[in-house]
Amino acid sequence: MATNILLAEDEAVLGKLVKEAMESKGFTVQWAKNGSDALQAYKKEQPDICILDVMMPGIDGFTLAKQIRAINADIPILFLTARSQTSDVLKGYESGGNDYLRKPFSLEELYLRINELLRRTKTTVSTEDIADEYKIGKYTFLPQAQLLSIDNEKIK
Repeated sequence: MATNILLAEDEAVLGKLVKEAMESKGFTVQWAKNGSDALQAYKKEQPDICILDVMMPGIDGFTLAKQIRAINADIPILFLTARSQTSDVLKGYESGGNDYLRKPFSLEELYLRINELLRRTKTTVSTEDIADEYKIGKYTFLPQAQLLSIDNEKIK
């Protein structure tokens, strides 16, 4: 099953270029041309990762990231933007972004960053892979996986 990307980019040429490049790498890409459409697409498609421009009509990328984070605290969010001031980068991370890539950028770097974010967030560690586990009352802690469980609920 292909990884589903939500791309929020209002520049038509860049949006088309990124969409086609990522689809050629095996991803499925849902492209929204403004923040409002991106939020609706997120709710409908439930993508695996979001790539957001910052300066978009409707809802800007920082606000969109906050709204997506309110729905799903764990989805990887990568900002892809021309806003390159340190204050913008900080605002990107503060609004819920996991990574920030400045325009102009290399499609190969974008591909690598997407894969790295997916690797970090999709990694699941089974209890067979962990040698050390600590039990404290009803709690079980797996330090290598940074996983705490109680009554079949797991917290990363």
